[in-house]
Amino acid sequence: MSLAHPAHVPADRVVDIDIYALPGQREDFHRAWKALQDAALPLVWTPRNEGHWIALGGAVLAEVQSDHERFSNRVIVLPKSVGELHRLIPTTIDPPEHRPYRKLLNDGMALARVRRMHDEIRAAAAALIEPVVPLGRCDFTGDFAEILPIRIFLALVDLPLADAPRLRLWASAMTRPDPPIPFEAGRQAFFDYLDPIIAARREAPGDDLLSRMITADMGGRRLDRDEALSLCTQVLIAGVDTVVNFLGFVMLFLARDPAARAALAGMDFNGVLAATHELFRRFGLVTIGRTVRADMAFHGCTLKAGEMVCVPTQVHGLDETVNPDPLRVDFARRGARHSAFGSGPHMCPGQELARAEVAITIQEWLRRIPDFRLAPDADPGCSGGIVGQVNRVILEWDR
Repeated sequence: MSLAHPAHVPADRVVDIDIYALPGQREDFHRAWKALQDAALPLVWTPRNEGHWIALGGAVLAEVQSDHERFSNRVIVLPKSVGELHRLIPTTIDPPEHRPYRKLLNDGMALARVRRMHDEIRAAAAALIEPVVPLGRCDFTGDFAEILPIRIFLALVDLPLADAPRLRLWASAMTRPDPPIPFEAGRQAFFDYLDPIIAARREAPGDDLLSRMITADMGGRRLDRDEALSLCTQVLIAGVDTVVNFLGFVMLFLARDPAARAALAGMDFNGVLAATHELFRRFGLVTIGRTVRADMAFHGCTLKAGEMVCVPTQVHGLDETVNPDPLRVDFARRGARHSAFGSGPHMCPGQELARAEVAITIQEWLRRIPDFRLAPDADPGCSGGIVGQVNRVILEWDR
């Protein structure tokens, strides 16, 4: 059966794929994307989610993601009708307009600042791991992954840990294909929550990331109310979702691979930190989009202005033309390329914090629990969305 598609889209480029519900996705999120990549051309069209292109080849994906002159960030969430509601900065504005906002994030999450947080992250990780060691099991998702990165991030922005559940609820409304509340309701909830906080910190700023952003000099002015609400909302969404889900994929992998556990356990911190590059390559999890700026010929296709191109960042690292034997985790791999943190002017400003949190988690866990396995009552099924996730990682070990 032929699928409906625009006249300018060649029939051999059409696939019947819902990017949020790939065949085989529940069993293995990354292998499902790899199977699609292997079965299709590097650039394809799907009629699902209002119709859009999908960049499946690593080189094509990297080009779309980094070339803001041809592919705009104005809409980055699919379907487009939902993405047009997003309007958060700096993720939905392009250079050069986005640069002053991006500088605020870069300054707030600079490598030197993150390094000063290492001891705090390590202490927080140890405090979560120590109590479960004698128990012989834990719900890693609920007892660790949903706590550590959020605890660290909320300390960075000086917000109470008690607010974490509702912040995650609102974030899920803006990152899941089956949100618990409507997209617009999640966005508005963030704005209503942040409005009095921003007002208070304008009057009495602290040393937290939000205070530094809203009081920073923007070329003779400060962020106005709408800019502050938008930027701070984007920061909170990124801070309470992505690393949480990435840790789930990492620990699921380690529970199934004794050799990888042994290799990491034998490394010092710098070695583990370097090894996270391979883990981020193998387990990328963010699926976003770009908007075509003008009609163009692109990798054998005609793209029309206003069309959406899906950028499933996880497939870049899984392309064997980019990284040989890509499904194998190889900590000795050199020169690996991936897009787990994006590329180009919108590369994730929080990547150094994410790497530190993951490396410290691995090191502190393996010091105390070097051998562990997936518990029979775990739910390692995966779900799609703007951010992929493992449903529930429950681990057990010999006491």
